[in-house]
Amino acid sequence: MTTTKKNMLPPGLVNNLQEVLLSRKGGNSNTNNDEQQQKPDAITDSTETSTSASDENDKSKPVVLVTNGEGIDSLGLVYLVQALVRSGLYNVHVCAPQSDKSVSGHSVTVRETITVTPAEIDGATAYEVSGTPVDCVSLALSGALFSWSKPLLVISGINRGSSCGHHMFYSGVVAGAREALISGVPSLSISLNWKREESQESDFKDAVAVCLPLITAAIRDIEKGVFPKSCFLSIEIPTSPSANKGFKLTKQSMWRSAPNWLAVSANRHPSSAAHFMSNQQSLGLQLAQLSRDASAAGAARRISAQRQNVEVESVGAIKSDTNKVKKYFRLEFINKEQEEAEEYLDFKALDNGFVAVTPFSLGPQIEVDIQTAASDWISSALQVEQ
Repeated sequence: MTTTKKNMLPPGLVNNLQEVLLSRKGGNSNTNNDEQQQKPDAITDSTETSTSASDENDKSKPVVLVTNGEGIDSLGLVYLVQALVRSGLYNVHVCAPQSDKSVSGHSVTVRETITVTPAEIDGATAYEVSGTPVDCVSLALSGALFSWSKPLLVISGINRGSSCGHHMFYSGVVAGAREALISGVPSLSISLNWKREESQESDFKDAVAVCLPLITAAIRDIEKGVFPKSCFLSIEIPTSPSANKGFKLTKQSMWRSAPNWLAVSANRHPSSAAHFMSNQQSLGLQLAQLSRDASAAGAARRISAQRQNVEVESVGAIKSDTNKVKKYFRLEFINKEQEEAEEYLDFKALDNGFVAVTPFSLGPQIEVDIQTAASDWISSALQVEQ
């Protein structure tokens, strides 16, 4: 990968590169230029028409934005979106990572361009993003992607695995909900306490059925203005969702899995480094060939013989040094023995079969009034739903 310093590329070189790129696509360059100029307009018009029609049809329905940490194809998100669409009560939009970002924390993508691609989820307007959950929520709420000003509620989930205790700091699904709160939008994060030996894919459908009443209550009370402010709710669903013992308001515990770094032999995993260097060499060859083609194109129509120096900064190449020894490590998390804990802590309630609902604020500590407000709301919401 190479980058050029600002304002250092001669206009002639830019034209040459454009000419070579267009010629490789085939056809006359002027025709291609016209097509390139017309395509974005056509796409924009089509998108705007589709969006306008959707907004017109669903303008009376509250807008719900769904994201997650594991990627747009994960079962937790798909089943949740299908249930929301099937209810017919909401205008459902999805903006989720293209790939698994479940342990990305509250990271954002800077100094890089992310790509956004339409995704197919029946009944919903969906996009997959080559970024983190925080990127997805931030982009969706910015007004650059969707036509609405902001959704009524952001739901992040359903995640495969608990986000209790210190896992919350690593969790991409929790970060998605937190980013919504930062932007002033009420939000929920939802996780299923998935266990490899016990869980099965149908548990996600049961998890959706468990959390739907709380989602319905949240939307209703947001519209009434009585949903707790200054916090988002983290909903942790037990391993057997259909056998849960009910909802319990909890507090974040100090529990965490133990990080375990394993040394990996370079002989066992040489392919990753070789694959990376192969990609770098291939990229270099492509750039070199492109440069030669561009020079030839420029020579054919060069007006001025003056030559300008172009400074190019390489940021993607790796210098090999035979005197340096590379070491390889892989991180794994190991569940620790859980000590006796109070019943009101998140992981304890979850292990006991309850749906743990934990309020999180943007401050380091949950204030008493926030905890009280969340407790009062959950009690009243569940009474109404029952």
